[in-house]
Amino acid sequence: MSWFPRTMSCKSKVAPSVDFDHSCSDSVEYLTLNFGPFETVHRWRRLPPCDEFVGARRSKHTVVAYRDAIYVFGGDNGKNMLNDLLRFDVKDCSWCRAFTTGTPPAPRYHHSAVVYGSSMFVFGGYTGDIYSNSNLKNKNDLFEYKFATGQWAEWKVEGRLPVARSAHGATVYNDKLWIFAGYDGNARLNDMWTISLQDREQACWEEIEQSGEIPPLSSRATCGPASLRSTSSEAPPPPQRRYGHTMVAFDRHLYVFGGAADNTLPNELHCYDVDSQTWEVIQPSLDSEDPLGNEMTSSQGFILMPSGRLFHAAAVIHDAMYIFGGTVDNNVRSGEMYRFQFSCYPKCTLHEDYGKLWENRQFCDVEFILGEREERVLGHIAIVTARCRWLRKKILQARERQKQRSRPEGGEESEEGATGGQKEVPAATRPSGSQPMLEVSIREAEAQPFEVLMQFLYTDKIQSHVQDVLLIMDVYKLALSFKLSRLEQLCVQYIEASVDLQNVLSVCENASKLQLDQLKEHCLNFVVKETHFNQVIMTKEFEHLSTPLIVEIVRRKQQPPPRVYSDQPVDIGTSLVQDMKAYLEGAGLEFCDITLLLDGHPRPAHKAILAARSSYFEAMFRSFMPEDGQVNISIGEMVPSKQAFESMLRYIYYGDVNMPPEDSLYLFAAPYYYGFSNNRLQAYCKQNLEMNVTVENVLQILEAADKTQALDMKKHCLHIIVHQFIKVSKLPNLKSLSQLLLLDIIESLAAHISDKQCAEMGADI
Repeated sequence: MSWFPRTMSCKSKVAPSVDFDHSCSDSVEYLTLNFGPFETVHRWRRLPPCDEFVGARRSKHTVVAYRDAIYVFGGDNGKNMLNDLLRFDVKDCSWCRAFTTGTPPAPRYHHSAVVYGSSMFVFGGYTGDIYSNSNLKNKNDLFEYKFATGQWAEWKVEGRLPVARSAHGATVYNDKLWIFAGYDGNARLNDMWTISLQDREQACWEEIEQSGEIPPLSSRATCGPASLRSTSSEAPPPPQRRYGHTMVAFDRHLYVFGGAADNTLPNELHCYDVDSQTWEVIQPSLDSEDPLGNEMTSSQGFILMPSGRLFHAAAVIHDAMYIFGGTVDNNVRSGEMYRFQFSCYPKCTLHEDYGKLWENRQFCDVEFILGEREERVLGHIAIVTARCRWLRKKILQARERQKQRSRPEGGEESEEGATGGQKEVPAATRPSGSQPMLEVSIREAEAQPFEVLMQFLYTDKIQSHVQDVLLIMDVYKLALSFKLSRLEQLCVQYIEASVDLQNVLSVCENASKLQLDQLKEHCLNFVVKETHFNQVIMTKEFEHLSTPLIVEIVRRKQQPPPRVYSDQPVDIGTSLVQDMKAYLEGAGLEFCDITLLLDGHPRPAHKAILAARSSYFEAMFRSFMPEDGQVNISIGEMVPSKQAFESMLRYIYYGDVNMPPEDSLYLFAAPYYYGFSNNRLQAYCKQNLEMNVTVENVLQILEAADKTQALDMKKHCLHIIVHQFIKVSKLPNLKSLSQLLLLDIIESLAAHISDKQCAEMGADI
């Protein structure tokens, strides 16, 4: 592939999948792809089922992951409750009964199980004889299983205990076991309890006093966000409401599978991105055809995804999810084990990279003058105009005023007035060869809330260190003025989650003063709740509340207004990714300030965006900015194709990794040459090449592999061509190949054809 000078120290950054050919000259190192065994991303694999000799098929059980094994405990087989402990080795794909000593928990289902340290902890569940319908009851006992010794032991805890329950949620956090909700046999619960797992002798249960909007009464709780909703106008909706499903976490994503939804058993895999707060349905990889175009039957290894089911269990080991058992159609218990391969790519750093650009204040080209005190906040025209139409209009107006001021009476710009009165930027913050700073006055905004708003424009988030609820209310007011719907929603969520007994009155009064009706309504409803009202009205803050607000609270307590439900969709605005995509596709053309030259062809771009995402561009614009504002593009000494270059720009601007396989060959080395934050792009390129070389595109990829000297891929393409030559020979672009590549194909064909085949061909001739 492309070469790099040794001064770039590529060896220290190389991913395990990359090999260097050390037979090359001392001045360069050639990169080749190592196509060893790999697991297809988003592929379901059916693993050996649990044999009846080892354990019964089951549902309502638990599974936990410990090291390289899955442990299955309890459940029911349709007739009896179980308390056996099974072990599945993920490396050997083998089942066995786990070694146990001591007295295990009584047979049960709908219990919980978690791992802490080198032990598994089992709490609660439903016990008894379901076959004879006797001794059925919920439990609140706590058992520990030590993986090293196989010993079961019950924790006898003194003091107050949680209500006995089943179908609850459980997790470990901060060295404690936390349980939430469930069913006590008569009613659904929404209480929360915790117990320290560090010292068995000192352990005691503690009920947690919850504040804010407590999730509704529930059973079969899944420990995760109480309400996961999409906040992207282009994203798919959340999954149907359901029960009996599983949810696991991997790499800041939550994966929901199965469950019963409106009398159906769906088997789609839903994924929730915690950062972007969006849902998507994961499309499983297709293994129905191999790279050579040969049809595969199930006996040859075609893997079907699991059927819909409920009351199964799931756990994550390394970069894969394992699903076991459950109840499938016709109330049949399953003993199947399935493995799902996650996308274990390095994290997308788009938001972090733009966030660092904001924090460092490097390459700033606009200065906002705010409020009556004229406080100043620096920013980047490219980011601000991409994200906020209101500020974009302000910047364009300021530009036009500067142009008007810079023109003398004759109409031509004079050298003296070329800057139009713009403020000169200190050299420390202004890149070499850049224009002076543009000043934009915004009287309706104060500096502190405006800075929080600016952080949002760069990161799509309200930063976690912001703790002042009243400050966020000022930010919310600005979001309304600037028509930033996404920031409005974030502020509302933040404020509503932060309202408590101590601050509700001050938040309510401030909302009333700022005419923020939605927040005021939330505060009034919070105050008049049965559990809150008496505590709030006894505070000193209530005594000093304005008379109109006191009247509103009293009247609302006496006569709550009817609930109004609206079918109108909420405008949730556009995300950072959506805005930067539109900016690259043309919305940012009038704000371009650098020209990228690809083989002599110009491509306008934005310095701040390139510098934020690439240390190569950041160093160039800081110290070696070309006087003519033009930068030649290459990857090492290789000039990528125009299509591959556009794919790289999409990755830089908004993190897009979708590209044809031939682009992946050109861009495989780009993360090292351009100094991206990690090798995420390379990981996608490798996966793209491994999975998507087909008969239809093999000639294009052969050309790209030859040009980039990716010898392994060239060999891989030639292998496909000779095995599928009848199909390849009919492709129109075969005639456009270079003479040298046609000779390579002929040599490969000659090496592939056996002596016997040659004799047969000669006889035919």
